[in-house]
Amino acid sequence: MKIGLLASGGLGFKLLKHLSVKHQIEFVFTDAGSDAIVDFANRSSYPVFIGNPRKGRCTAFVADKEIDVLVSINYLFLIESDLIQLPSKLAFNIHGSLLPRYRGRTPHVWAIINNERETGITAHVIDENCDTGRILAQEKIPILPNDTGYTILNKFAEVYPKLVDKVFDLVSMNDFEGIAQDEIQATYFGKRTPEDGEIDWDWYRERIQNWIRAQAPPYPGAFSYYQGERIIFRSSKASSVGYHYEQKNGTILHTNPLTIKTSNGALEVEIICPDMEISFETGELFKSSTDLK
Repeated sequence: MKIGLLASGGLGFKLLKHLSVKHQIEFVFTDAGSDAIVDFANRSSYPVFIGNPRKGRCTAFVADKEIDVLVSINYLFLIESDLIQLPSKLAFNIHGSLLPRYRGRTPHVWAIINNERETGITAHVIDENCDTGRILAQEKIPILPNDTGYTILNKFAEVYPKLVDKVFDLVSMNDFEGIAQDEIQATYFGKRTPEDGEIDWDWYRERIQNWIRAQAPPYPGAFSYYQGERIIFRSSKASSVGYHYEQKNGTILHTNPLTIKTSNGALEVEIICPDMEISFETGELFKSSTDLK
């Protein structure tokens, strides 16, 4: 089939290579940070559009393009009717959740933060709203106790090609009407930035654990402040170390291993060592950014 591909990041690059073997790629849309996609498209002589396509910016680019299917994989931008209506058969997106749950950005990270035991990926028809189109196919993926945002993304990378191929099979059979999403079940979560990773030590221990593992390296990481320095946490686990209920949450209970009080229990943590050497002291506090002002 003749296809147009909207793709960003590592997952987008993997699917670009996958689809280039099976289909005739007429063009690629990506962002300025996806160097591997841009390089592959240029080497393959695929016309490539870089940047935000909205508000008519891509109208001239696609004016002479004819495609059967438009595929969106991990693409950074919402698109408008000029692209949605371009394919003769179908425009579809692969989203990293079991829609209609977790619409929006970084859904796999939010799923871990929210203590979900399962996530997945959904192929859905693209409309002009965010992740609201009819569901074409889904694959469930378990979230294991030690999974991080990064390991879930690796699981996605194994399943994405299979789900994309499944949708193309549906198109070949002319069976791609899909099923409307149940709006009563819908949830939406927004974009995350590195600055959103700050820990609130008043949270329950379980939420802090999920917060840390969801954003563990190579993601930017959950963080807190000690002696004015930002400390990034690599991992954590529940600890049986005791404490007094009057001690403030964020208090260091033990230094080897580093153990911190939360609102409902102690948490043993592993940090990413900062550039400067820091000596942790029992009884001292991890503080929030607001406490430093």
